[in-house]
Amino acid sequence: MAVRTALLLLLSCFTFFGSDEQHNQMVAVKQSLTLMGSPFEITVIAPNEDIGYISIQEAVDEIQRIERMISSWDPESETSLINENAGIQPVRVSKELFHLLERSVQISEMTNGAFDISYAALDNVWEFSAGMESLPAPEKIRKAVSRVGYEKITLDRDEFTVFLPEKGMKIGFGAIGKGYAADRAKELLISKQISSGFINAAGDVTAWGTKVSGEKWLLGVVNPLGNHRMFTWVPLIESSASISGKFDKYVTLNGKRYSHLISPRTGYPVTGIIRVIVFGQSAELCDALSTAVHILGKEQGLALINQLGDTEVIIIDNFGELTSSVGLKMLNP
Repeated sequence: MAVRTALLLLLSCFTFFGSDEQHNQMVAVKQSLTLMGSPFEITVIAPNEDIGYISIQEAVDEIQRIERMISSWDPESETSLINENAGIQPVRVSKELFHLLERSVQISEMTNGAFDISYAALDNVWEFSAGMESLPAPEKIRKAVSRVGYEKITLDRDEFTVFLPEKGMKIGFGAIGKGYAADRAKELLISKQISSGFINAAGDVTAWGTKVSGEKWLLGVVNPLGNHRMFTWVPLIESSASISGKFDKYVTLNGKRYSHLISPRTGYPVTGIIRVIVFGQSAELCDALSTAVHILGKEQGLALINQLGDTEVIIIDNFGELTSSVGLKMLNP
């Protein structure tokens, strides 16, 4: 029941239009479950239900494997080992994790640090819970921010080692990990001859092929301030999307609302934007860029996306107004 409730909340952000009807003896098989601590929904178009459910389980196994590698909450993960050895010694990691770290640093450089996996040093500064009664002390924020900085991460390509040079430094994949997992699960399903489907990894989405009916997958963008009024529909054609900004995750202190999204450069919650949706080929890149755009703000965020090829964005500000990048193709609701 909790999983179903979480998914309903998620679908208030954007809606997916699919079909369960049979066409040419193909069926749509869908499963909703909790993975990586979040609601996931996996849909595949398969010759029959048995093959569909078997394929979904294989995708689930892949996502759980990735979680065991990147989770900073799992003391046995490679990520936890890196964090435990901050300021002590380099840690040898798998090539898969090493390359994910390399790409993360490259995205940090592209976004001038608006996306930064070393933001995890700020994890314990803001709680965003009912028990939070006052702002964190400025000194606590400054101390945590001093430990943030993607440029400090030392990656040795010859030895496949990672070193966080300062005590208290931490890395976390909360702003890229689910997108990466969605991409890998999609690749696995395609290798298993699943030619159509979509994966909704708690707001990081990748879609391929078409619905059973042959129609395109559509993503419906809902105005979070407009009583579920539909802004627009965006076709997902062999592409991905990622949302940044959970309208229900915040804390109010002294009459002011503070978003859960923290700038790694200042240590304070970002303001001005409610939601960002980035569209592109890779769910991993969309995941990271949606966070970066949210932190950069509307003007700088749009400028960044408009410079990138095959990447588009929708930004919804605090007034519920929608702005999109120049190349985005949308359908009227």
